[in-house]
Amino acid sequence: MIIKRDYYLQKLIRRRENGMVKVIIGLRRSGKSYLLFNLYHDYLISTGVKEEQIIGIALDDIHFTQYRDVSKLNSYIRAKLEGSSQMHYVFIDEVQYAIKRSEMDNTITTELYDMLNGLMRLKNADIYVTGSNSKMLSNDVLTSFRGRGDTVEIWPLSFKEFYDYIGGDKEDAYEHYALFGGLPGVLRYSEPEDKVGYLQNLFTEIYFKDIIERYKITLPDVLEQITDELCSSIGSLTNANRLANALSSARGTKVNSNTVSSYLGYLCDSFLFNCAKRYDVKGKKYFSYPSKYYCVDLGLRNARLNFRQQEESHIMENIIFNNLISRGFAVDVGVVTVHAKQDDQKIRQSNLEIDFIINKGMKKYYIQSALRMDTPDKRQQEERPFLELNDFFRKIIITKTRMKPWVNEKGVITIGLLDFLLDESALDAL
Repeated sequence: MIIKRDYYLQKLIRRRENGMVKVIIGLRRSGKSYLLFNLYHDYLISTGVKEEQIIGIALDDIHFTQYRDVSKLNSYIRAKLEGSSQMHYVFIDEVQYAIKRSEMDNTITTELYDMLNGLMRLKNADIYVTGSNSKMLSNDVLTSFRGRGDTVEIWPLSFKEFYDYIGGDKEDAYEHYALFGGLPGVLRYSEPEDKVGYLQNLFTEIYFKDIIERYKITLPDVLEQITDELCSSIGSLTNANRLANALSSARGTKVNSNTVSSYLGYLCDSFLFNCAKRYDVKGKKYFSYPSKYYCVDLGLRNARLNFRQQEESHIMENIIFNNLISRGFAVDVGVVTVHAKQDDQKIRQSNLEIDFIINKGMKKYYIQSALRMDTPDKRQQEERPFLELNDFFRKIIITKTRMKPWVNEKGVITIGLLDFLLDESALDAL
């Protein structure tokens, strides 16, 4: 099974021998190892690199567990490099296993980064590491690499990557993707029950165990309940206090909001969820809370809920969010404050929501996700927040209703969902 991940492969190719540690981060089983040990490996071989010039160590493999000790890992790599003037490519998979629990909150002094900094000084080593914890993307980590850490985020398959692999009817492919998600491992199975078993097993045997072990979780049932709450309310506003109150009510015992806040952080750090903050468009400031949480993979979400709660509009919104994140956009939830005269002739304040405000470089877009646009009232509802804005950034409605892209007299662009997912230039069309 060969799945092309050209977008990520080209990122690595552009970073080849740039004098920095390439840090590839993302959810476990999202394809980091495949990208590095298969696709990039094969690329290097095709350019004339010999097999013995590639040093691969998978720290989540039982055969390499001894090298979770940084000193032994360092000795192993240096022994391979010693006496050679040829460039060697060092691949270390799931490198977080070499970070001690006591060092997680103080990465500046982490032995692993000191070791990697030492390897960077060697003229015959080009270093690549993968990790499944977003702590590796923090400013502390970049500081630890003394400005020589270069991060590449990898996500589960986008719908375009998924469709390029399976082909066939686009709408059928979308329904499959919305149900089973984009983890590459799902594509190994042809029967739905096998796909379900694979996804459910990932949660119980890998993701939860990783988090519980890494962070010494004392209330694993609370971790699972928080996960279930987030999965069942994707795209809904929430915060630690709200979740703590809901869990306390369901359990009949108090759940501390600080515990919930910590567990939320662990779930996001492990790439199971992404958090989108609310941004006041007119006031140009962020709200501290509440925020929206989106599942990094819908297949995992659906499997966790035993494929209940298939709210099509929320799933579509989550897929759009994931697609924007995978394209490298910063994504916020927009809030537009308006003042309008009510029936009693009093002027009252209300907030209108824009599903996504996205930024990348100098580009900025406002986006609404609308399952259907089949009535004038629905169109007016989606357009209204846009019409309250006094700027010239693109204002786009993405709808599952099949239609050709078009722009109305108010400057609002409407594009079909599949056009958006399959064509990266769709946001700039018209």
